[in-house]
Amino acid sequence: MLEAKEREAMKAELCNILNRIGALEFGVFKLTTGRTSPHYIDLRIVPSFPDAFRRICDFYLTLTRRNVGAGGFERIAGIPTAGIPFASFLAYQFKKPFPYTRPRERLHGRERRVEGIIIPGDPVLLVDDLIATERSLRRAAEAIRAEGGVVRDAVVLLDREEGGNEKLTDYKVSLYSLLTGSEAAEKLYQIGAITEDQLRIIKRQVKRSRIQRSPFS
Repeated sequence: MLEAKEREAMKAELCNILNRIGALEFGVFKLTTGRTSPHYIDLRIVPSFPDAFRRICDFYLTLTRRNVGAGGFERIAGIPTAGIPFASFLAYQFKKPFPYTRPRERLHGRERRVEGIIIPGDPVLLVDDLIATERSLRRAAEAIRAEGGVVRDAVVLLDREEGGNEKLTDYKVSLYSLLTGSEAAEKLYQIGAITEDQLRIIKRQVKRSRIQRSPFS
C-alpha cells in the first residue's frame, strides 16, 4: 500500500498537473452515464502533453505496484477510450500482454468484445482514467470473464464518488484510485486553481450523488 506522505505528495502533484494542462472545466456537461455535471475533469487530453502524460503514467505505475503487485495479474486491459493510453503504458512497463475491450460487440469480422488474447484462467487487471458509476468497468469485466479471464482488480486515477467503487464490489472487483473528486477540489482550491464558489459547486455535486444513492433517500 502507498504510504500516507507519498500518496499526499502524488495527489498534490497530480492536481498541479491537471491545473497546468487545463483539465478541469466548469459549465454544464453530460457524462457518459447520462447525468449532467457542473464540472468536468478531462483526462483524455493528458496524452497531448508528453511531460504530464509521462508523470501521470508514473502515478499509475506506483499505484498498481503498491496495491495490486506485479504478480497480481497476467494481462492488462484498457477501457475505451480514455483508459487505453494508460493501460498500454502499464503493459509495456510490466511486460504484460495488452488486450482492450470495446464499448460494444463488433457486428463484423470476429464479432469480439475483447481485442487481443485472453487465456482462460489468467487474471486481468482493468485500467481506466476515472470512475463515476461502475458501468464501463463492469461491462469490461463481464466481457473478459465471458472469454475465461479472471477479473479481480481495477486501477483508475480519479474516483468521482458517484457510487461506482461500492457497486464494483458487488461484481467482486476491487478498485484502487489515487484521488477522489472531493480531494481534487480541496487541493485545487488550496493552490488557487479554483474559487471558493467552484469548490462549493464540486462538493455540492458529490453530496448530491451520495444522497441519490443512499438507500434511505
